Amino acid sequence: MEDGTSKSLGYCEGTVDDDYDVRQWDVREDCEVRQILDRVADKWSLLVIALLDCQSLRFTQLRREIDGVSQRMLSVTLRQLERDGLVSRTVHAVVPPRVDYALTPLGRTLHETIKSLVTWTEQHQQEIAAARAAYDARREMMES
Repeated sequence: MEDGTSKSLGYCEGTVDDDYDVRQWDVREDCEVRQILDRVADKWSLLVIALLDCQSLRFTQLRREIDGVSQRMLSVTLRQLERDGLVSRTVHAVVPPRVDYALTPLGRTLHETIKSLVTWTEQHQQEIAAARAAYDARREMMES
């Protein structure tokens, strides 16, 4: 690569190194990093992954536990998580049919990361609340 040139937006290699540039996946549709982040950061996906920690659940149990999720949205979310290898789907040959969902080993590693994020949020929620209040007060002063 010549001096003064940069990697194209389509460049997707090396997202975790000293030359990390958040913009490399922020605007591209062709890099799977962006697609994966969009999936795992989705609120329904986060809730499904959290609920499946250490247990398998049936569709109806998941729907009951996730306040506000529609049947269609839960179906779509589970299908996408299964496609990504984060959730497994087991169909039992009984009448009526029974389907269980569980985290895969890969999904369990993601759950550990999510737990770290939740722990960080719990530890800093008061600081964030204070920062929000200070920001809102400044905005209110500027607008009046």
